[in-house]
Amino acid sequence: MSETLNVETIFGEKVFTVEKMRERLTRKVFQEVKRVMDYGGELSMATADVVAKAMKDWAVENGATHYTHWFQPLTGITAEKHDSFVSHPDAEGKMLMEFSGKELIKGEPDASSFPSGGLRATFEARGYTAWDITSPAFLKESGCGVILCIPTAFCSYTGEALDKKTPLLRSMEALNEQALRIVRLFGDKEATKVIACVGAEQEYFLVDKDLFLQRKDLMFAGRTLFGAPAPKGQEMEDHYFGVIKERVGAYMKDLNEELWKLGVSAKTQHNEAAPAQHELAPIYETANIAVDHNQLVMEAMKRIAYKHDLRCLLHEKPYTGVNGSGKHDNWSLTTDSGYNLLDPGDTPNKNIRFLLVLACILKAVDTHADLLRQSAADVGNDHRLGANEAPPAIMSVFLGDQLEDVVRQLVETGDAAKVKQGGRLETGVSTLPDFEKDATDRNRTSPFAFTGNKFEFRTVGSADSIASPNTTLNAIVAEAFCEAADRLEQAEDFDLAVHDLIKEYMTKHQRIIFNGDGYSDEWVAEAKRRGLPNIGSMIEAASTITTDKAVALFEKFGIFTRVELESREEIIYETYAKTINIEALTMIDMAGKDIIPAAASYAGSLANAVIAVKEAGATAAAQTEMLLEVDGLLADAKQALNTLREVEAKASAIADAKEQAFYYKDTVRVAMDVLRAPIDRLEMVVDSKVWPIPTYGDLMFEV
Repeated sequence: MSETLNVETIFGEKVFTVEKMRERLTRKVFQEVKRVMDYGGELSMATADVVAKAMKDWAVENGATHYTHWFQPLTGITAEKHDSFVSHPDAEGKMLMEFSGKELIKGEPDASSFPSGGLRATFEARGYTAWDITSPAFLKESGCGVILCIPTAFCSYTGEALDKKTPLLRSMEALNEQALRIVRLFGDKEATKVIACVGAEQEYFLVDKDLFLQRKDLMFAGRTLFGAPAPKGQEMEDHYFGVIKERVGAYMKDLNEELWKLGVSAKTQHNEAAPAQHELAPIYETANIAVDHNQLVMEAMKRIAYKHDLRCLLHEKPYTGVNGSGKHDNWSLTTDSGYNLLDPGDTPNKNIRFLLVLACILKAVDTHADLLRQSAADVGNDHRLGANEAPPAIMSVFLGDQLEDVVRQLVETGDAAKVKQGGRLETGVSTLPDFEKDATDRNRTSPFAFTGNKFEFRTVGSADSIASPNTTLNAIVAEAFCEAADRLEQAEDFDLAVHDLIKEYMTKHQRIIFNGDGYSDEWVAEAKRRGLPNIGSMIEAASTITTDKAVALFEKFGIFTRVELESREEIIYETYAKTINIEALTMIDMAGKDIIPAAASYAGSLANAVIAVKEAGATAAAQTEMLLEVDGLLADAKQALNTLREVEAKASAIADAKEQAFYYKDTVRVAMDVLRAPIDRLEMVVDSKVWPIPTYGDLMFEV
């Protein structure tokens, strides 16, 4: 029997928690730190020095030799530069381990080597990292040893945000300020802030290491660029929530243990819909910590996989034809006094504060559906959204039968006199309990679904950072709260004014509500009739962040400047073009060096078989038919390969970033699909002993 794991003991042992600070800091210093954590402000340098020493001592006691300012540049992943604690030897040659408050608070990485969208030129290298005191420092152990990681924001020398963390923190402050105005309108004097809380479910695939290393496309692009369907996929629906294989279970066990030590409250694990696909979900936490923790989850998933001779695939669509991977972003608003603003209570029709919050969110999503869509856009997600496995690219809100009925009553009559109840579910078995049902079903096809006391933003891709979706969510809801508070704070009759405002918002924005099948063609037509945007790709969504409407929103709350938004649009085009370029070059390499030569060799063996059989006096009809089929597919593949080489070369020569991105989308990706078609058919007819790369059956079932 394996050794018993005490989760309570190990949880957070690699984190410099508030509890550890309380133990190691003087009361005065701790109170100053806690005040800044809770209400903002700056630490005095004297206090920063004390905190830095305590943090360093704790880290060194746990084996750390280096520290890093751990930040999240616009690559979508994390970055770190390690500095050791060593200082100049003393007069006797003894090495001292030191770490100052200045080193804790500020770092200086090279700002020109990360995506900046023109904010930084190559020769403009200076950038700064600034300690995010609200997200705890932690220890990360790898081949480099134990490193003290200090979560930070990253900005340029001229002050523009070069990361995902800075805008997120700005949006959280904006949302807090405006949400507090709503809370105060209802007489709540106890709450001092409103916190955006997030729980991000993470889907992923596992693949055997040796098979992974035989697939250049998985190595370079993170997804398969060729591959015929396996004889069995997910059609039997036997993998979802199925028994977890021993090898995968051992991986999950180690993953959970590592995450718990890092203070990540990993809660749920299970098999997902596709073979070799799985999911991990945490408990809710403050948005910026949830963002940091989700990055740690993705890093740990990849790192732990190596220990089990596996590789973790976070791409949204590593295999064509089976379920892709998403990252459901569960978002709610909670006061520091413990009240969830999205809790409807037993009688939501009478819960005026909840109805106002709901009305504001409907207004926010409808007004900025394009921005919300863009916030979840990345290259891999283009393969997934609307593919009968994920929400469509059309933004809509699922409320469920109960709340939709409340909205309908308010819109039609101005009063919701009754509320639907879930009723009692009778199992029909004497030994099974009957129980009260929820008032509404769930809807897995909705991109933005209300699920009891939170909204679940299901559109986010599995490989993407959740910082951008939550920044946008916070911003658009802050704007709606602000506009509502501006009106209600001036109202002579508050009860009448709030009633009228709720009805007005729900009437004007009810088009965003949809409880039906988001996968259906009928919904696409209906959404078009309603005037809802349907933005099909990452680069089509890019320009939404620089419209006058978007700029006004973000500048109003100091979340982005126009320059920062323009830089991000540029980065989107660059990222898309670079990604498709890598995929196209990988296809050219695989097809030209591996697959076509192998198929040609097989065709040669068929030709020899035809000759030999005919010389023996038989017709060789079957061999001839096989040869002609392979030869025809080879010709199609070779022609498609030549075309892809030509269009890829043209794409690489286009100077304008936007024009280049759209050329990759409209021309290069089409050529890639044309090349894939005959090669996938060749896989079905070429001898498996000759085929040079592992098949889908190998990749998904040998884990």
